Amino acid sequence: MSAPTTGASVTPRPDTAPRPVRRSRRRWFGWAALAAVVVWLHILAIQGTGFEPQLLVDGWKGMADFLAQSFPPDLNWDKTIKPGLDATLITLWIGLLGTTFSVPTALLLAVFGARTTSPAGWTYQLARAILSFFRAVPDIVFALIFVTAVGLGPFPGVLALICHNTGVMGKLWAEAMEETDGGPQEALRSAGANRLQQVANATLPMVVPQFVGLLLYRFDVNVRSSLVLGLVGAGGIGLLINQSIKTFRFDAMLTHILIVLVLIIVVDQLSAFVRRRLAA
Repeated sequence: MSAPTTGASVTPRPDTAPRPVRRSRRRWFGWAALAAVVVWLHILAIQGTGFEPQLLVDGWKGMADFLAQSFPPDLNWDKTIKPGLDATLITLWIGLLGTTFSVPTALLLAVFGARTTSPAGWTYQLARAILSFFRAVPDIVFALIFVTAVGLGPFPGVLALICHNTGVMGKLWAEAMEETDGGPQEALRSAGANRLQQVANATLPMVVPQFVGLLLYRFDVNVRSSLVLGLVGAGGIGLLINQSIKTFRFDAMLTHILIVLVLIIVVDQLSAFVRRRLAA
């Protein structure tokens, strides 16, 4: 009877593979499946939207004619530039009021909608539901509703931005508070502070820079949104652009668009300046 041979290599079974190799294969198949799903969704989206770049190429004559009627811009001060500047100022006021007037409600809902500051589970769920509703309804839909209620003009635009901005900014602020360190709030709780004292003295001081940065971002967005709201009768420069298109005054339309471009650049630079000052 021969002794067993020591040191002989064991040949792995052909149907088995090292664990890292199997894990790599599963990861590869997972990414391949994800890529296939993304491609399939894009195919469905292209079919559903009638996405045909050839139509854009075929319509170059119409675009060229439109641009030819827009140049040169109408630089008449009394008929175009002065009304455009006045309307642009109204657009700026709509964006400003729509942002600042939504702060109290957004802050209250953010406190109730953050897990770290909400006093109870049902208040958290209720605040999140309200924020989701305001965020889900587009600001232009709110504008149409308020236009039918209070009539044409800047006021329904302000109300529309207040509602939509409350949902967006409240959610952003709630997430910022959930990401803060819970140590200071826990220390105040151990010292006997109530919920309001914990939020006011521990949570809010830590998130003030994020709050201001998000507020400036939303002001920038709301100025742009107020331009679109003017297209449905909410006043501002958007209303003049809509009227220029309907009356085929494309040169005046171009002038108003250039004025809007200047406004957007000024707002961007102002917001960037304030953010730099806060970060310094």
